[in-house]
Amino acid sequence: MNRVKEARKVTWVGFAVNMVLTILKIIAGFLGKSTAMVADGIHSLSDFITDLFVIIFIGISGKEKDEDHRYGHGKYETFATLLISLALILVGIGIFWSGLSKIIQVVNGGVLEQPTYLALFAAIISIIFKEALFWYTKIVGDKIKSNAVIANAWHHRSDAFSSIGTALGISGAIFLGETWRILDPIAGVIVSFFILKVAFELGMPSIHELLEKSLPLETEKSIIETIEAHPDVIFQHNLKTRKIGNIFAIDVHIKLDKDISFVKSHDVATEIEISLREKFGAKTVTNIHTEPYVKK
Repeated sequence: MNRVKEARKVTWVGFAVNMVLTILKIIAGFLGKSTAMVADGIHSLSDFITDLFVIIFIGISGKEKDEDHRYGHGKYETFATLLISLALILVGIGIFWSGLSKIIQVVNGGVLEQPTYLALFAAIISIIFKEALFWYTKIVGDKIKSNAVIANAWHHRSDAFSSIGTALGISGAIFLGETWRILDPIAGVIVSFFILKVAFELGMPSIHELLEKSLPLETEKSIIETIEAHPDVIFQHNLKTRKIGNIFAIDVHIKLDKDISFVKSHDVATEIEISLREKFGAKTVTNIHTEPYVKK
């Protein structure tokens, strides 16, 4: 519950900051005659959606297991992370297309409108606040080990990147003259690639988890070492692992002396479960099948 509380708190802070920045940037874009700033404001508007995703899905993922979700609700958080990455992809494509269209317009002899200092001021304010929000959100996300919160932090930074591109383009248009107004859309196109890169880096682990990909080899090796460290385990096999939100699920068969009692074999399995939970978290899901070892 503390984890959910922390996640909601940092997300509500981001929600409030995004609301103020969105209004500021859209107004500054129209009054400051900057199409780049209007697009940047729309980008900030997309953060509202991702903040809502996190608030809703983090709350669900924090629920205990029930009759319909025997393994808990952790994958709701994974799903939220995937939705955020998809939102980032859409934002990146939108910024890329907007910038490319303006570049084509200039190449065909068009002239971009010169923005004002109001738009530049709004871009600088956005960079400062969004970068601060990125670090605050990422620190909390790392602390509570929430991929959804970390993904949302990178969405904040994508907005900061977008504002940097906007600021560079506006500065070039203001200080270098009409010929250099093309810097605005060029910067936007460059920023879009950074946003898409982050989106794929966040989205692929979520896809892997939803598709039941095994835990990393290093983690599985650590699991095997923990199991085989028990003195009564002759060897283990048929190890299966996966991730459920921030929880590990482990299924394994262990070979024990064929002459030990049923109670003893149960105790061995319980002791291994305790060791695994001490190492990988109290909510680690374990399923240990004991088998008699018979020499061939």
